Formats: sequence, structure tokens, C-alpha cells
Amino acid sequence: MKKHVVVIGYVWVSPKASAAGSRMLQLIAFFLRNEYTVTFATPAQKNKEAFDLQSLGVKEASIELNHESFDDFIKREAPTVVLFDRYMMEEQFGWRVAEACPEALRILDTEDLHCLRLARQQAVKKGSPFAVESLLESDMAKRELAAIYRSDVSLIISSYEMTLLTSLFKVPKSLLYHLPFMYPKMPENTGNSDFESRKNFVFVGNFLHAPNVDAVLQLRSLWKLIRKQLPEAELHIYGAYPTQQIQECHKPTMGLFVKGYVEDAEIPVKEARVVLAPIRFGAGIKGKLTEAMRMLTPSVTTKIGAEGMHDGLPWNGVVVDSELDFVTAAVDLYRNREAWEQAREHGIQLINKHYEQELLSARLLAQIEQRLDNLSQDRRANFIGSMLQYKTLQATKYMSKWITEKNRN
Repeated sequence: MKKHVVVIGYVWVSPKASAAGSRMLQLIAFFLRNEYTVTFATPAQKNKEAFDLQSLGVKEASIELNHESFDDFIKREAPTVVLFDRYMMEEQFGWRVAEACPEALRILDTEDLHCLRLARQQAVKKGSPFAVESLLESDMAKRELAAIYRSDVSLIISSYEMTLLTSLFKVPKSLLYHLPFMYPKMPENTGNSDFESRKNFVFVGNFLHAPNVDAVLQLRSLWKLIRKQLPEAELHIYGAYPTQQIQECHKPTMGLFVKGYVEDAEIPVKEARVVLAPIRFGAGIKGKLTEAMRMLTPSVTTKIGAEGMHDGLPWNGVVVDSELDFVTAAVDLYRNREAWEQAREHGIQLINKHYEQELLSARLLAQIEQRLDNLSQDRRANFIGSMLQYKTLQATKYMSKWITEKNRN
């Protein structure tokens, strides 16, 4: 009998709109390659950017929040594995899965640590330095950590976040598994350089994501300084859901073009000479920067932008933290062919050493099989998790039951 995974999605999978969508599609593809049947279920409304999962042989299902119909649904599915997309889905449906399908392995894909991203955003707004210890007082951190403990294993995308969870929060390593993005191996020899044929700078990002909005607003002021030194260069900004604030950045006379949504972001990235990403807050792995590596396009970003992504290996461009250094690095990388060609080679090395799909997939499959084999023992060892299932979740559970009864009347 084939193994079966039910993915409980926060939203419909939209890989062209966000890095989170790409991550989820990679995970679904992983299960399909390893002969799992897959059902993707979400309470979200489907939009036009949603990927057609049925074309891959994936069953799609709509589910309701706070409704007992989910109990019947998950029992019928009889999953071997349930994958929760972000901690909010584990909060909503985790207790129902635990009661209806106790033998299913419960995996949480955190995407990134939301508490880390939010705390950094608040620090930027206040104009104060970020203190990592402040996370110990974060309500969101408590919610995320509770979801991690209640799950059998959590997929952590960033090496920095792995360290943060084990050092600051003292989460046992046995509950965590480091899994970055997974990409096919790249050819080591790129052939002839296309430095001369490439031109302009590019930024790509989903503008429902606050770090991307902030990064473009930073670029608006930094671009004036870059443009003074490179008067023929242009900056092209792409991304789904551009806000009015982003659209107002469109200044053709200054060589700044807000292009909005693009069907295939790889094309403008591959045509550009340099990717710019002045990210001041955020978490996880930045899809725009791994995309730059894959498209052989060097990038200039910040320490937070590159955080947890290269683990000591040379970056495919320049990592800086001051505005002046960012401008200098952007201009130098744009002009310097030798540095540009070396940077793209560093990107290839990073993809092949840290993000190589075949190796990561084999390790993940072994990890899942081992956890399925040792499910009972592992759960007994995770006393805090069982305690949270027994006690803390009762508030969520009975609130949900109350809403169910209220809706029935």
C-alpha cells in the first residue's frame, strides 16, 4: 500500500508569487518522487496565481476552520504523514489530526521563524537595535515553540534559526531538521561569460511580505546614489501584489521602473547584471537570493539578507550592512567584470554544496522513514510536546468546539 501525505496549507501553492510557494512545491515534489500519494488541503480561497497541483497528480481539497467536517476528512484520507504549512495550521488542525489519526507522523514546515521576523521589524520601526533575547518575551515565539514541541519534527530552513532554537530556546535537536531549499545541481563550468550582454539591476519580491516593501523603500533612496555613478543603468522592480507605496516608487526619469507581477521571474533576473536586496529585517532563506545564484546573477545584500544561507562559504556577490557600503558594492560589482565572474562561480558552489536536491532529498527521506519507525519512542521522549497536547491545546480545542456549536445554531 502506498504511503500517503496530507499537506495542510496556509494558502494555495503559488511558486511564482512567493518563496514560500516555491518551498511548498519542492516538498510536494519530494513526496511524489518518493512514491507517496499527496493531498493538498487548505481553508484559503483559491486565487489566479495558484499552481495547478492536480496536473502533478495531487488531490486538492478545501477544508474549514473550526469545523468537525475536518475530522471526517482526515480519517478518510488516513495519512501516513501530515505536513503543516506554518505554525498557524498546526494550531488550528494539529489537535484534530492527533485525535483522528494518532499514528500519522506530524511534520511542521516553519517556512521561517515568524517571531524573529516580527521582532526585527518592530526594532526597525522603533529605530532601536534588535536584541535576540527579546524573543524570550515574545507571544508569537511562545506560539511557534509550542507548535514545534507538539509536532514530531519541524523543518527549519535556515542554519541560523537552527542555532537560535537550540541555543536560545533550548529546543532538543531531536525535534528539528535543517532543510533549506532544494535545487538541481548546477554545471560547474558556466562557459563563456555574458557580462557585457547583461545590464541593469533587479529586485524581485512578493509585496504582501513586509521585508520586501521595506527593501524597495530603501532602494528608492539608495538608487539616487547608485544612479549618479551609473547614469545609464536602470533598476527594475518585480513582484506580486505591489502596494500603492511601491507603485509610487516608479520614476522612469530616474531609471527606476516598478514592473509588478511577472509570470516567470527567472527571465528578468537572468537578464540583469546584479540583484539588489537591502533587507533590514526578515528571517529564513531569501528565495530572491538563491534565485540569483541559480540564474548566475551576482547579488548585493545585507547580513540579514544572507543570514543562514552560506555558512562560511564566499557569497555570490557582496554582503554589507551600511548604506554607503551597499552603494559602493553595487557600483563596483556592476563595473568589475572579474569580480562579477568570480561572484557567480561562488553562487554555483553554494547551490551545489548547500542546496543540492538529490542529496537533501535522500537525507530527508531517510529522516522521515526513521521517524516513522520510531514514532512511539520519540513521542515518549518528547514529554513537553505530549504535555502541550494534553493541556495547553485544550483552550484552542474547546474554543473551536464552541465555535462549531455556535455555527450550528
